[in-house]
Amino acid sequence: MSALLDAFVSAFDALPVRESAGLGATRRAALDAALRDGLPGPRTEAWKYTPLRALERRAFVAADAAPAAFDSAAIAGIPAPRIVFHNGRYDAAQSDLAGLPAGVSLQPLSQVLAQGDVREANFLARRYERADEVFARLNAALADEGAVLRVDAGVQAQVPVHLVFVGSPAAGDRAWHLRHLIELREGASLTVVEHQLAADSHTHLSNSLTHVHLAPNANLSQARVQDEALGATVIARTDAVLAGNARYRRIDLELGAALSRHELNAALHGEAAQVHANGVLLATGRRHLDTRLGIDHVGRDTQCELIWRGLGAGRSRAAFHGGILIREGADGSNAMLSNKNLLLSEGAEIDTQPVLEIHADEVQAAHGATVGQLDANALFYLRSRGVPAEQARALLTTAFCRETLSLFEDDSARAMLEVRLNLALERLI
Repeated sequence: MSALLDAFVSAFDALPVRESAGLGATRRAALDAALRDGLPGPRTEAWKYTPLRALERRAFVAADAAPAAFDSAAIAGIPAPRIVFHNGRYDAAQSDLAGLPAGVSLQPLSQVLAQGDVREANFLARRYERADEVFARLNAALADEGAVLRVDAGVQAQVPVHLVFVGSPAAGDRAWHLRHLIELREGASLTVVEHQLAADSHTHLSNSLTHVHLAPNANLSQARVQDEALGATVIARTDAVLAGNARYRRIDLELGAALSRHELNAALHGEAAQVHANGVLLATGRRHLDTRLGIDHVGRDTQCELIWRGLGAGRSRAAFHGGILIREGADGSNAMLSNKNLLLSEGAEIDTQPVLEIHADEVQAAHGATVGQLDANALFYLRSRGVPAEQARALLTTAFCRETLSLFEDDSARAMLEVRLNLALERLI
């Protein structure tokens, strides 16, 4: 086995909550499956743009049982209600659940496991059958912390809830596996902002898996800002299931980490379910970004709209896969994907792969992807009006990315996203 998998076997053997909530057999089966199939190689289609050779040679130790202190300036400006995890551990001192709306429940997974209620932890029992789902299997085996967020039927929460994940230096390279649940019952509405930040430079590994369950007529707006340390490794996956007339809106800003991979899967089971997902991939230096979308239209009259923008600078590499499947019987579906990318240096590389598979009649579907450079005519227009070259490039690049933020309806959350994006673009330009 690789050093990486050897380290995870040791972490599993020492996992205190291995048997909690009746999950012992499930955890063991997930680990055995991961060890049997191993890490995916370059011939595995879903991983061919993300080589794991360097990662598989690294050995990580499990996160400490209790969080160490970190500089609270890293989370300055993130309001309550918020739940904070530091190096993979729930940080009660930095969390602040004041103002959590009535009918909204938010607690760390460690508390759920400590209670031992099988029903409350049943989302942890999901199995992953494909050989390329190795990190989901490892998460199923090793996850002992995360955020569990539930909203009662009919609750219209007006205040955004913030999920905060902070990485900071520690003795040795650490690895943590976080499992999250966001569940909105019928007619509920909520805004969630997820922050992945660094208090200082580190080279840890974060492996997270989020379940999103939306009941009929539920409405979830979610933003994820990944701005981790430049040496960090971030592996993330989101699995969303939508019932009838549910609406899921989300924005992903990929701004940090040395290696970052995010899989967003959304299954539109109910009639007239909608998903609108926008994102920005900001690849700089020698960073590697990989984003994979998998939208599955199952019910009739379902809709997806996906707008993603990518920037490549330095010797970075970004990969984008936008997959849309319209199943037989999903008549009336409407699907649109747009992925536009800018190369800002000769050494950068961007690979984009839009995929549209249709097995139903009477549908509307379109996808498009481009990779190019800043518009020379637009640059000339600005320069001819006295705008310096560097400022002109900055204006055009910012406008290119900011289009994605228009999706968010909450003003305070959108303003926070704009600040994060602008800071990242300033570092780039």
